[in-house]
Amino acid sequence: MSSVMYERMRVNPKFQKLVHERGRFAWTLATIVLVLFYGFFMLVAFNPGLLGQKIAEGSMWPIGYTIELCLFVFFWLTTVVYVRRANGEFDDLTADLIKDAQKEKL
Repeated sequence: MSSVMYERMRVNPKFQKLVHERGRFAWTLATIVLVLFYGFFMLVAFNPGLLGQKIAEGSMWPIGYTIELCLFVFFWLTTVVYVRRANGEFDDLTADLIKDAQKEKL
C-alpha cells in the first residue's frame, strides 16, 4: 500500500474508532489483570497465613492454591476474550477501513 493510502486510512473516522476501541479494550483488560496479579502478591506479602488455610474443613486445598488456580483460569479466559474480539470486531473494522481507502483511490 502507498503512503497516500495510509494517510487516507489515518484520517478516516473508522480508523479513529478502531484505535480508540482497541486501545480502551486492551487497557481495560490489562488493568484488570494487573490489579488481580499484584493484588494476589500483596496478599502473599501481607497475609501469608490466610493462603495456607484450607478452603473448607476436611479439604486438602489451601486457599492460596485455589486463588492461584482461579487466577490462571481467569487470565487464560481473558486472553481468549481478547483474541476473539481482535479476530472478530477489530478485524472487521480493519477490513472496512482498507475497503474505504481502496475505493477512494479509484
